[in-house]
Amino acid sequence: MARAKEITAGVFQVGGDGLSHGEDCCVYLVDGGTESALIDTGAGRSASMIIDNIRATGVELSSVKYIVVTHGHIDHIGGLAFLKEKLQAQVIAHQLELPAIEEGLPHLTAASWYGVKYEKVKVDQVLQGDAQKIKVGQLELVCLLTPGHTAGGISPYVDTGGKRVLFGQDIHGPFNEKWGSDLNQWELSMQKLIELKADILCEGHFGIYSPASAVKKYIEGYLRQYGQGKY
Repeated sequence: MARAKEITAGVFQVGGDGLSHGEDCCVYLVDGGTESALIDTGAGRSASMIIDNIRATGVELSSVKYIVVTHGHIDHIGGLAFLKEKLQAQVIAHQLELPAIEEGLPHLTAASWYGVKYEKVKVDQVLQGDAQKIKVGQLELVCLLTPGHTAGGISPYVDTGGKRVLFGQDIHGPFNEKWGSDLNQWELSMQKLIELKADILCEGHFGIYSPASAVKKYIEGYLRQYGQGKY
């Protein structure tokens, strides 16, 4: 099994999609030089494997200062408690996802879908509003609120090496009223993502898409499937 995948300079995939347990979302690492950020943590059963995969990139574990949580589903937060303690990193998530992450409300985490027991975690930096910037070493990670799949889901992006890299987790859904899913909000969120004109899309479960035309085509494919017929 591969240990890690370099996507572009300073951006790696370190979990999911063949790099860790099959139930994990795709887990990404952004290396800003003096500091790094992990995006999501997988479902938890292979959290120690994700640590090994970070080491395989050559990035020092001590530089991983942040864990950015895109939303509170178990396949994204199951490894959060372990990785927060192991890395001594600050957890960052949107205010609207706190009932899942901090309270562990089962209808929001969907932990029963995976048979995983979720360990509640305190969020150190609470995001509010539509967009907030996080300084990660020499890079700036923009955390864009993109509700629809869940109420407080975010889609971070970073400009590095002349490319815009978008971490558009769970663009594909699914949708469930119990999670606070809202297809009208989701459609607006997807339009926001298209407007970013990202060169590379790091998706939540289905891998990497580039160039910009492929990113746009991927998002528009789901807009045709779930949207109001404009695409």
